[in-house]
Amino acid sequence: MNDGPAIELRAVTKTYAEKRALDDVSLVVHRGEVFGYLGPNGAGKTTTIKILTGLLKPTSGDACVTGLSILEAPLEVKARVGYVPESGALYEKLSPAEYLRLVGQLYKLGAEAIASGVDRWLGHFRLAVERDRPMHTLSKGTRQKVCWIAALLHEPDVLILDEPLNALDVEAVALAKDVMSEIASSGRTIFYSSHLMDVVARVCSRVAVLVAGRLVACGSPDEVTAATGADSLEQALLRLCREPAP
Repeated sequence: MNDGPAIELRAVTKTYAEKRALDDVSLVVHRGEVFGYLGPNGAGKTTTIKILTGLLKPTSGDACVTGLSILEAPLEVKARVGYVPESGALYEKLSPAEYLRLVGQLYKLGAEAIASGVDRWLGHFRLAVERDRPMHTLSKGTRQKVCWIAALLHEPDVLILDEPLNALDVEAVALAKDVMSEIASSGRTIFYSSHLMDVVARVCSRVAVLVAGRLVACGSPDEVTAATGADSLEQALLRLCREPAP
């Protein structure tokens, strides 16, 4: 792994037709951080994540993950990233075990590593009973657990989460939080986009706030809260969203 930040956005701009979804965003996320990425709907959070995961190219600027440019080394970046989307597309006719074996093969894991990883994570998320059932017969929450496992199977250096707790029940949320704690304690990095401010305030060491495609605040949850004169991170976010972007 190269030295340097886990994630670095360098003057990233993304334009769709006449709409500027991201406007000259620069940001550094350090290795080992649990970093919160906040903002209202339409702020540009998911656009940022799609750029970091290689699903979109920026209109201008560049982004690096573990020192590798997403423009110059997109496949190498994807190999180092795990991505849990808000609602992932899965192969409906495959079972969780079949789908996860396919994911492991795409990441070029060995057969033994795939088998042990699939067994480990299906067990962790309490999916042993559902492992061989077709995906289309499973609940939305169960399929979201499969998305979590697919992101974790290759033990990524950076885990990118976009509203990852949606559709999960109370037990699954607790299990996902356990995974986040384990990853953070191992020195790896989590980039976490969420509207659940209570969770963000507890688990994130720093947060950034995006409004209308522009970065308007960055610091620890306490620092961002204090800078706005708010009593909580949720109130701070509301105040930042109401103020015009600089």
